[in-house]
Amino acid sequence: MTRAPARLSPLPSGRIEERFEDKNPRYTEAEAFAEANRCLYCVDAPCIKACPTAIDIPTFIRKIATGQVKGAARTILTANLLGQSCGQACPVEVLCAGDCVYNAWGREPIAIGRLQRYAVEAALAQGPALFRAKPPTGRSAALVGAGPASIAAAGYLALEGHRAVIYERKAIPGGLNTLGIAPYKMKGHEALRELEWVLSLGDIELRTGVSVVEEATAPGEIAARDLLAEHDAVFLGLGLGDDARLGIPGEDGEGVVGATAFIERLKADPRLGLTGVRRAAVVGGGNTALDVAHELALLGIDVAIVYRRSEAEMSGYAHELEGARIAGARLIENRVPVEVVREGGRPVALRVAPADARREAPQGAAQAAEELVPADLIAVAIGQSRATRVALAFEGVALDARGRVVVDPATHRTGNPRVYSGGDCVNGGKEVVNAVAEAKVAARAMHEAMMQRAGGAAPGPAPQGS
Repeated sequence: MTRAPARLSPLPSGRIEERFEDKNPRYTEAEAFAEANRCLYCVDAPCIKACPTAIDIPTFIRKIATGQVKGAARTILTANLLGQSCGQACPVEVLCAGDCVYNAWGREPIAIGRLQRYAVEAALAQGPALFRAKPPTGRSAALVGAGPASIAAAGYLALEGHRAVIYERKAIPGGLNTLGIAPYKMKGHEALRELEWVLSLGDIELRTGVSVVEEATAPGEIAARDLLAEHDAVFLGLGLGDDARLGIPGEDGEGVVGATAFIERLKADPRLGLTGVRRAAVVGGGNTALDVAHELALLGIDVAIVYRRSEAEMSGYAHELEGARIAGARLIENRVPVEVVREGGRPVALRVAPADARREAPQGAAQAAEELVPADLIAVAIGQSRATRVALAFEGVALDARGRVVVDPATHRTGNPRVYSGGDCVNGGKEVVNAVAEAKVAARAMHEAMMQRAGGAAPGPAPQGS
C-alpha cells in the first residue's frame, strides 16, 4: 500500500526563519557528480561505521557518480527514512565526514551530508514511490509524539503492513525537525515536506492536538490505557520537556526566554519580533546554546555566550562554536549568571560572576568580581526537563535517575511488554540520526512481537525498493 503524499497545513509566512540563507545549499547535478567522483569507495568504509544508522555511504555515492540518483536515494532511505533531514542537520563533521580517510591526509573530506541531501531531494522530486508497503497485517501501533523517532518508527512499521497512528499534542507536527533545527541548516517547511513523504509510505494517520495522559478529563486527551486497548503496541517518542531555569533574581518577566522555546517561535511564529533587541546573552555551553547564539548573530544582534566552565569543557561541538564566532558571537568563559538586571521592567544586562570566585571567595570579594554583560534579550540553554508524566502513565514503564525512559537496548522495549521507546526521552538528547537508529530497533522488535501475537511468522527485513 502506497499513498499519494499527504498535504500538511503550511507554516505561516512572515516567520523570522525565512530570513536565513541556507548554510549548505543543495548541490546542482554537476556539483553532485563532481563531488561524488572524489570518493575513494573504501572497502572498509570508516564513514559507515561512524553513521548511527549505518547508511552504505560508498554505495550511494557511487550511484550518484553513475547517474543512478533514485538508486542512491533508495540506499539512503532503506537505512534511514529521514535521510533528507539528516543530510541537512547531522553533525557530519563529527560523524561520517569526520571519519573520512581524506582527513588523515590533510585534505577536505567528502561532503557526505550534501550528497545525501541531493540524492534524496532529487529522487523524491522525480517520483514515483521508492518503496511499496507489504500487505496489511491487521495490527496497529500508536506512536506518542510526532518527532523524528516516532516518524521514523511509523514509517518502518507501515512498510511492514501495520497501521500506525501518531498522536501529537501540538498543532504543528515534526518535533525537533520542524521546530528545533537551526534555520540556516533546515527550514520548517522542508521538515514538513519530508514528513508528508513518510506519511505516504503506508497506513499512517497523524492526529495533532491530542495529549496522552493518565486520566482523560478534557477534549483532546486520551488515556494511556485506552491507547493500549486500541492498539497492539505503543511507541513513546516523547522528546524532551521545557527549558530549565536559572533560578536567579530578575529571571521572571519579558526578555528572558528558554532557548528551545525561542527557537520554536523563531521557526514557526510570525508574531515574534526582535525590534529593539541589539544585544543578547546566551547562557549555556551545549549545541542548543551555540545554535541560538549563531542564529541571533546572523540577525545582526551582538551576542555573548556565557558559559560556567572553559571552552575545552563545552559539550557543544567545536565546529558549531566556530560557526557562531564567524557569525559574530563571542564566548565569555568561566562565568555564572547571578542576576538579570532590569530597568523599567525590561532586561538591560546579565550580572555574572567568576565561577571559581563564586564558590571559594568570601562574599564581599565575590561581589567585587562580578561584571555586567549588556543584554536586551537573555536566552537560557542549560538543559531541558524530562517528559516523565506521559511515560509514567503507562504501567510498567520506568525512568532512570536522570529521568530517561528505561529500555532494553536490544529491542527498546520498556518494562511494559507492549510499550517501546526511543529518541531524546531515552538517550537524553542526541542527534536526529540517533533517534532514527533507535526507532529502527524498536520498530523491528514491535513488528516481530505483533506478528507473533497474531500467530504469523515475522518476515525478513523491511522492504527494499518497489
